[in-house]
Amino acid sequence: MWFLPNRRNQIIAVLQVILTGFSCTNSEAQSLNYTVSFPTPNTHQMHIELDASGWNSDTIMATMPKWTPGYYQILDYGKFVTNFKVIENGKQRIIHTTQGNQWIFTIQKNKAFHCSFDVLTEKQFVANSYVDSNRAYIIPGAAFPFINGKINIPISIKINAPKQWNQIATGLSNKIGKKNELTAPNFDDLYDSPILIGALESLQPFLIKGIEHRFVGYKLGEFDHAAFRKNLEKMVKTASDLIGEIPYEHYSFIGIGPGRGGIEHLNSTTVSFDGKELNTKKGVNRMMSFLAHEYFHHYNVKRIRPFELGPFDYTKENRTNLLWISEGLSVYYEYLIIKRAGIIDESTLYNNFESNINTLENNPGRLYQSLAQASYDTWSDGPFGKQGTDANKSISYYDKGPVVGILFDFAIRHATANQKSLDDVMRYLYWHYYKELHRGFTDAEFQQACENIAGISLTDLFEYVYTTKELDYKPYLNYAGLEFTSKADEKTGKKSYTLNQIQKPTKEQSDILQSWLGNK
Repeated sequence: MWFLPNRRNQIIAVLQVILTGFSCTNSEAQSLNYTVSFPTPNTHQMHIELDASGWNSDTIMATMPKWTPGYYQILDYGKFVTNFKVIENGKQRIIHTTQGNQWIFTIQKNKAFHCSFDVLTEKQFVANSYVDSNRAYIIPGAAFPFINGKINIPISIKINAPKQWNQIATGLSNKIGKKNELTAPNFDDLYDSPILIGALESLQPFLIKGIEHRFVGYKLGEFDHAAFRKNLEKMVKTASDLIGEIPYEHYSFIGIGPGRGGIEHLNSTTVSFDGKELNTKKGVNRMMSFLAHEYFHHYNVKRIRPFELGPFDYTKENRTNLLWISEGLSVYYEYLIIKRAGIIDESTLYNNFESNINTLENNPGRLYQSLAQASYDTWSDGPFGKQGTDANKSISYYDKGPVVGILFDFAIRHATANQKSLDDVMRYLYWHYYKELHRGFTDAEFQQACENIAGISLTDLFEYVYTTKELDYKPYLNYAGLEFTSKADEKTGKKSYTLNQIQKPTKEQSDILQSWLGNK
């Protein structure tokens, strides 16, 4: 089996153990040691045990998160837990269950205790754990409860897997000198690091700026490994060059099997992957866009993040108006990254944006819900808007977000004679808020960043974010020598928009367009 090394996390974990030890009245460091086993994987269950010690409290509350970072929906992971038991000093303790995800019990202070429980994992989905006879995909928030008030202590996880499951893929570090044991410096890092175990396949790793990148997964399928790896390498280099720094010590693309969906993490992404899709040009475009989106998220949302998205409260919704930046602008940049990397051509780039524009403009929900509201309401509406009878009264920030991104980018480029762009905004947010201030940004701070870089007020543009005002594309597209043509379907009345370059652009228009495309 292989594990990914992470010296920084190992050092942090050691320091936290030392500091935690000083805080205990009996000088014994608090510890949480989980063991995961799969006695009957064909029943889609995993068995979890927790050994804990050093607790200067007689009342313990173990809490399972209600959601997982990167997927903004309440999933109530606690409801999949059964047979929760606590043993202390050889005796079983009485447990009180509250809210379906909390287990409260009493112990003697500073005495070790042992918990055990089972987790049912029947649904195959990127935000859910899933176990069968061939592999185990573990969402840590759905497997490892935290002790209330102790979110920042180190954790160890021992994996007892069937012998034929010969690899473990995760962003977590391996425990020094221990086989099949992982560590996390705190629960935030743990919950941001899914684990895939099984008979996995790996592509040849590649280095970008000396940093190792891996692609590993379950049932990767038949495809040209060398061509895919080359595209992946070009994509990662283009995205990291855009920000100017690689902030992790290693990165893993983890394919969890065929399906749909992906979730971003600090130094990994878990994605539904079927290599058969890479056997067509259209499939390459879709897959590389998808992977570019999830990869760019390690900057945009994990580090460049709205103020409300961290530190997290795992017991309730964490709402923000700014998912249109985190998700919508990640869609915007997924298109630009693979174009600038030379993976797609200009025509395909325009087609990608046309898809979002056509979806948005033919959705009556654009007249009912603003982009900020769509961000805030995603916990109730879902990421693609309301469903059922109210489906036509909401929008998706995955569609309107990248469209508004075009307008912002061209406005900034025009106002600065093509000396600045939305790229500069993203870099500023990264270097100022993440690197210097070590926090997220507010609504007002994002607008201020855009206006400072543009050198002008962008109040009119921000009306497209906070109101349902109809988008006026023409002046912004014209800055780059682009225009729309549209036609209506006689039967459905739906309009079809096409993005084109004008015939005789000025030098300024041409310069903006070519710079935006990554051609100069």
